[in-house]
Amino acid sequence: MAQTINQIANRYEIISLVGQGGMADVYKAQDTILNRIVAIKILRQKLSEDPMTLVRFQREASAASRLSHPNVVDIYDVGEYNGMHYIVMEFIRGRTLKELIGLRGPLSVDEAVHIMRQLTSAIAHAHEHNIIHRDIKPQNILVKDDGTIKITDFGIAVANDAVQLTLNNAVMGSAHYLAPETAQGKDPDPKIDIYSMGIVFYELLTGSVPFQGKTPTEIAIKHLREPIPFVRDFNPGIPQSIENIVLKATAKNPAERYDSASDMLYELMHYNDISNRNVQRVTFKSQPVSNVEIDDDGYVKVEYEKPKKVTKKPKRSFIPYVLGALGTIIAIVLMFMIASLTGLIRFSGFLGYQTMPEVVSLTQEEALNVLEDANFDTSNVEIKEDVSDKFDEGLVISANYDEGEIIPGDADIVLTISKGPSFLVEDYTSRSLSEVQAELQAKGVTLNIEVEYQGAKDMDPGIILEQSGLNPGDRIDPDANETIKFVVSEYPTITIPYDLIGKDVNEAQAELNDLGIAVLPIQQEGGSGSNIVVAVSPDVGSEYTQEGTDSVVTLYYD
Repeated sequence: MAQTINQIANRYEIISLVGQGGMADVYKAQDTILNRIVAIKILRQKLSEDPMTLVRFQREASAASRLSHPNVVDIYDVGEYNGMHYIVMEFIRGRTLKELIGLRGPLSVDEAVHIMRQLTSAIAHAHEHNIIHRDIKPQNILVKDDGTIKITDFGIAVANDAVQLTLNNAVMGSAHYLAPETAQGKDPDPKIDIYSMGIVFYELLTGSVPFQGKTPTEIAIKHLREPIPFVRDFNPGIPQSIENIVLKATAKNPAERYDSASDMLYELMHYNDISNRNVQRVTFKSQPVSNVEIDDDGYVKVEYEKPKKVTKKPKRSFIPYVLGALGTIIAIVLMFMIASLTGLIRFSGFLGYQTMPEVVSLTQEEALNVLEDANFDTSNVEIKEDVSDKFDEGLVISANYDEGEIIPGDADIVLTISKGPSFLVEDYTSRSLSEVQAELQAKGVTLNIEVEYQGAKDMDPGIILEQSGLNPGDRIDPDANETIKFVVSEYPTITIPYDLIGKDVNEAQAELNDLGIAVLPIQQEGGSGSNIVVAVSPDVGSEYTQEGTDSVVTLYYD
């Protein structure tokens, strides 16, 4: 859960929460000095104590601040405030490229090329400044309303340590977009970014990533062993020159990829030239991978096919080998059946198990259709609603099973749908209660308002003096009917003191004024001039309410 923050560094006023990542929360804020809207990424306080997380956070600010490019999110400020580490950056109105693909599916060739030209130009600029992004994926690419893209999240850029992928699924980077040599523990170079951009281009053209798997290890092995599917098999209308760009960017052997991001950008700019109208599908000379293993350090090791030597062997009986192999096969089949029936091993499409599809950011109807297409029983789907400052109303915020998880087809799936943004509680003190109530009603916010009235001198009745229960900056569900407490001003009410009789009139008047009571002193005719109060109206001991300036307590003095 995001921490409640009102302002940062006495300069940035928090407006709303716009996103939450693995290590930081991102807020929309107002820069009160430069009078502009900004985005502030704030490292979660618990993670500030982790040196590796802090280094990654600081590395992101350092890497991005060295770049100045129209397709890289600008960094304005970096600092620490009250123990909170923050990065102030350009605020982008739009959505992530992943969300756009989820909503639209495959993009047209022109749209995909337009996005890729911007992305490739930004990465070429980063490479010129010796910065390798290392985590290029649609989730880290923001799309503005005018179609301009901005790449962000340089959190694992320019590091010397290899990206590790281990059998217990500990992955630095994103497996769906991971270059094969990265999983092998090799030192990163700019060509790993070129590979990731090729995968992003594939996803833009087809609507999905080329390799799926239950674990990051399984996905990484597919990147090593399996050829990337041809995008023209998905859509024959895609030009061969475009498919060649995808194939060359995602070549298994880095030596067969583009030499630089600038070279890839050049072909994106010229794919439709006359000379590229009748090109043939590009092919590569690299040997296929014959074996993939995971070493003790968690890195992927590969072996390539080698020519086989033909040697003559004496004839021998194969019956013992056949019987041994048959026995082994039977044992394996029995073990497999037992493990499958007990749920220890699950395979999608076998014994009623299916793979959970991606449903986040889809509409409820779209999510149910996707689940039905994936062979799930949608009658078991439960719909819940919750507020979301990230997803528009009606879109799926989350599901109780992760994408790629293998679960029974009749599992009880819970989809949480966005009911719209949360409501930001303001500071209502010094405002009239009736005005605040009308404002909340106009905004559709249901609150249980508890009011305690308190006499207040020199103040109109109905003004909120104190606020509790919900504090300024809290974000709430506008339909949750949460309780907010107000102390509201009213006319002061007193019991007229008995000791006014016999006091000096000026002293008696000051005493009543301090209680918020208006006083009218009147000297009796023929008085002695002693200024002593001899009578009070209303009478002493009676209850009196100061109702505006027309109401007074009269002091009669000698």
